[in-house]
Amino acid sequence: MSRIGAKDTKPELLLRSMLFRDGFRFRLHRKDLPGKPDITLTKYSTVIFVHGCFWHYHSDCREGRIPDTNSKFWKEKLSKNVERDQKRQQELLEMGWNVVVVWECEVERMAKGNIQEYNGVLSKIK
Repeated sequence: MSRIGAKDTKPELLLRSMLFRDGFRFRLHRKDLPGKPDITLTKYSTVIFVHGCFWHYHSDCREGRIPDTNSKFWKEKLSKNVERDQKRQQELLEMGWNVVVVWECEVERMAKGNIQEYNGVLSKIK
């Protein structure tokens, strides 16, 4: 678990590649913004968080579940992650940013050619 990085994850790299290919230019992991968004599209006043389904407890996904072992610890940990995410997103909204959350499973579907999934993300940006 300690080897899992917070930056440049595979889903993040895939989404960045798709956005760049479509002409979007962006900044990465801006430290001056709450939560250090994965992708910042300043031109569109939009920040994108690429959330891992497990670490950010994606309730609509098979990966977003509490493990059977040490479940009390994991429930507490993942709940804090969700609370922190919500707080940071609210702070960004109050600063005038459009906040887009893209889940790991959505990026995987996009990479497999689900153009509707990608268009859904693009519609939230513009």
